[in-house]
Amino acid sequence: MNFSDPEHVGTLIVGASQAGLQLATSLRELGSADPITLLGDEARLPYQRPPLSKAFLHGDLAEDGLALRDEGFYASNAIDLIRGEWVEAVRLTDPVTGAGEAYTSGGRRFAFTKLALTVGGSPRRMRVPGGNLAGIHYVRDVDDAIGLRRELAAAERVVVVGGGFVGLEAAAAARAAGKDVTVVEAGDRLMARAVAPAVSDFCAEAHRRRGTTVRLDAVVTAFTGAERVQAVELGDGVSLPADLVVVGIGLEPRTELAEQLGLRVDRGIVVDAHARTSNPAVVAAGDCTVRPHPLTGHGQVRIESVQNAVSQAQLAAASLLGLSSKTRSVPWFWSDQADLKLQIAGLSASYDDYVVRGDPATERFSVLYYKAGRLIASDSVNAPRDYVVVRKVLGDEGTLPPHLVGDVSVSLKDLMRSVSASAAIA
Repeated sequence: MNFSDPEHVGTLIVGASQAGLQLATSLRELGSADPITLLGDEARLPYQRPPLSKAFLHGDLAEDGLALRDEGFYASNAIDLIRGEWVEAVRLTDPVTGAGEAYTSGGRRFAFTKLALTVGGSPRRMRVPGGNLAGIHYVRDVDDAIGLRRELAAAERVVVVGGGFVGLEAAAAARAAGKDVTVVEAGDRLMARAVAPAVSDFCAEAHRRRGTTVRLDAVVTAFTGAERVQAVELGDGVSLPADLVVVGIGLEPRTELAEQLGLRVDRGIVVDAHARTSNPAVVAAGDCTVRPHPLTGHGQVRIESVQNAVSQAQLAAASLLGLSSKTRSVPWFWSDQADLKLQIAGLSASYDDYVVRGDPATERFSVLYYKAGRLIASDSVNAPRDYVVVRKVLGDEGTLPPHLVGDVSVSLKDLMRSVSASAAIA
């Protein structure tokens, strides 16, 4: 391919994602007057992705309601938004300053002075026979969701592969539309990477009560059909009839450009607490990254959430400008599954104990996670007040006594105030 003469763009942000737009916005908010180019491969304005498997799939949100900002925002903030282009190759001409050149799928050549990677990820694909049959859907972008919503209307039997957030949200939408729905999960419980067994068990039974079949320890070995999927084959010999399949088995971070630059990659683009890659002149943010734990600063975690995309992009912008910034933040997530709203604060993966607050049978309860007696996270189902309190406690680097949080006659807000007052006296 013959490339054009270089276009000089100043700071180049590759990936017009939530993180990419936040990074550009934060640069302006922090006082940068340098040229900013935000480049994305979709023709649409940057938009929200979480609603694609929630409100948008349900039909409660129109496509024009997904946009993060209107078109005028970019012009008024001197952000040059380039749509429908993707960087296929990149190199640094000055590894110390981070200056270099990027080459796009459309034959354009950009000379940049600073580089940020907010490239996100792609849905993990099923590597089994029949995986390319029509009627098998992944949900990552608007076109995916539009296609799924259109075909869902005509389908009768829906199989959802993957018992994580996306899969269960899609299952809830399909069941609300009156479809026969089966969720197939290879593990022994739902959402195993995100929640405790008590929440997994509750969600499985809650979906079953709403008419969804949930099959655990079920490995998909093939999809069968002529040109369109007709059945999902399982390892135990069971064949599930299907007019439509939704696959939600995780995300593969896009690391190709980072690898071209020789940056450290390990389950994602490795960054420090300030969103700097192994070459500190280059930053990265969002779903594509692996970062230190945002509360403890230890280990390496990959966080797929709006909150992480925004907070990490703010850190990346400060790093590009050589400014210091507060790195500690409280991760939070949410999942809407029918009339169940699951809200998560903190990261529970390292817990050694947990307390169930309330009765899961009422579909209104919380699970608070502890490590060495200290609060580290919570899951709240239809219990927003508990969620808000835990977020605040974690943000203030506090805790709540595990022997007291199970008493639903005392609000967590009052308990937080009592603990704070005791600490002040001490």
